[in-house]
Amino acid sequence: MKSKNKHAVSRRNFLKTSATAAAGFMILPRHTLGGSEFLAPSDRINLGYIGTGKQAQGLLHNIGAVRETMVLAVCDVDQKKRAHFANKATELNRQKAAHPVDVYADYRELLDRADIDAVVVASPDHWHALQVIDAAKRGKDIYCEKPLALSIEEGRAMVDAVRKYKRVLQTGSMQRSQYNFRQAAWLVRNGYLGQIQEIHVSVGEPVKQCDLPSMPIPDYLDWDMWVGPSLYRGYHPILSPPIEDDAWAWWRGYRDFGGGYITDWGAHMFDIVQWALDMDHSGPVSFVPPETPGAEEGLYFTYANGVRVHHRHWGESNAIQFLGSEGTIEVSREFLRTQPGSLASLAPKSSDKPVYHSDNHYQDWIDAIKKRSKPICDVEIGHRTSSVCNAINIAYELQRPLQWNPKKEAFDDPYANLMRGRPYRKHWDFRDF
Repeated sequence: MKSKNKHAVSRRNFLKTSATAAAGFMILPRHTLGGSEFLAPSDRINLGYIGTGKQAQGLLHNIGAVRETMVLAVCDVDQKKRAHFANKATELNRQKAAHPVDVYADYRELLDRADIDAVVVASPDHWHALQVIDAAKRGKDIYCEKPLALSIEEGRAMVDAVRKYKRVLQTGSMQRSQYNFRQAAWLVRNGYLGQIQEIHVSVGEPVKQCDLPSMPIPDYLDWDMWVGPSLYRGYHPILSPPIEDDAWAWWRGYRDFGGGYITDWGAHMFDIVQWALDMDHSGPVSFVPPETPGAEEGLYFTYANGVRVHHRHWGESNAIQFLGSEGTIEVSREFLRTQPGSLASLAPKSSDKPVYHSDNHYQDWIDAIKKRSKPICDVEIGHRTSSVCNAINIAYELQRPLQWNPKKEAFDDPYANLMRGRPYRKHWDFRDF
């Protein structure tokens, strides 16, 4: 199930026999131990990675650039991917201090390590709730990729667990740490567009049922563990591509594993809408899907203040258009276009309502761990955004208008309320924490 677990070998004896040497080491001046770049082991945040696919590769680079971090272990049910990732992590460690990286096939063994301070959860969405809750129970801080949760019930359970065990969780909605989106959120919040009349969000289609044929399972992949808590279906390489393909896995598109583009890119773009409207602890009050069966856009949702948000392609992909009584904003990762044009570079006034300022999503997480504070995209924020995305998918699937109570996190529709959760297979269940 795992590689050599060096952390557990004679650890008690080592600590006992080396106590004198350690004490002597600790009284040396820090500058004699590596100059200004030296970082004491006690200052490091030791990390474990759960999930080692393409998204994790980027996280390894970005989080690894934070000097306080060190990777101790990685986990994946794909033997090839975890070995490749461990090699990359080992190379990264050499830039800071030589440290081996252990590999695991079962994330629970990684979580059992007392020397791991925090984990990066970059597994498919259907695993997020279990792995985050288990990590919180074991005292780990957490970086969890977006969308935070595959269901509304899972998201609330994740918030409850993080709060119960006093953990720090950063959701991977890193657009909040980018200038374009921060500027847009600040302008909207402070009325620089006047009264917001309408918002258009251009992301792709809703979730759909998985219709892929079953294929032979590769011998390097534990497919039963990959499916985990979701209802079982056969293997297909689109769901878990071989590492040689260097492809984005499209489990994202299918029910029981992901939420389509509504959660994949929507968790980025609807997140900025929530931020700009100061709805991070609330949400919309109604969802109205288009009447056309099978429609892939056309839904709109409304907030209590009357602001209506449309899911539609308005001319740009993966972008947002804010329409106000006194101006407009069009924003994506590539552009920030405003009317009046001066708004794009306008500096805040001291009297303006502030928005959380982070220039580095990953450093912000590490800083929050050290300060025991909430990061820019705390677990509640991630849950509220993923709830919007999941409610959109529910409305598209039921094809009828739904009222939503953001305080009670309940619909006015019994079938929609059943869809706030999902069934679990075998012994897997997130509820026991």
